[in-house]
Amino acid sequence: MRISTKGRYGLAAMIYLGEHAQSGSYIPLIQLADALGISKIYLEQVFSLLKRADLIRSTKGTQGGYQLAKPQQEITAYAILHAIEQLLFEPAEPSVQQQAPEIEQTMQQFVFDAMDAALQTALQTITLEQLVEQARRQQDASNLMFFI
Repeated sequence: MRISTKGRYGLAAMIYLGEHAQSGSYIPLIQLADALGISKIYLEQVFSLLKRADLIRSTKGTQGGYQLAKPQQEITAYAILHAIEQLLFEPAEPSVQQQAPEIEQTMQQFVFDAMDAALQTALQTITLEQLVEQARRQQDASNLMFFI
């Protein structure tokens, strides 16, 4: 499986928003872009998709920016990627339907449908809250100092 750059940046941006959700303030796009090292213009495209999926909300003005539209425990990795990765969740194209429909049906049912279901199930069990917590653990681990 291959997640596009847009999908990876979307996940990273949502984790960043999750890390700053407790403040209740809106995070400016330029702050997100600087913190993650991502182009502001590229992030605008990603956030357009996330906003359309009702995962984030925005406000304009000097105190404007973005914040999560739902609690972190209600947002899954599946919801984020589904909003951004249109091709990842499309059904497999038929390959031998004309000459061997029974083989096509077997592949669809036992391979492609099974893979899609497993991917969806796995991603639906991962919440943004879990991702934020894991990112914090990683940060804490990298801040440890060892003295000899």
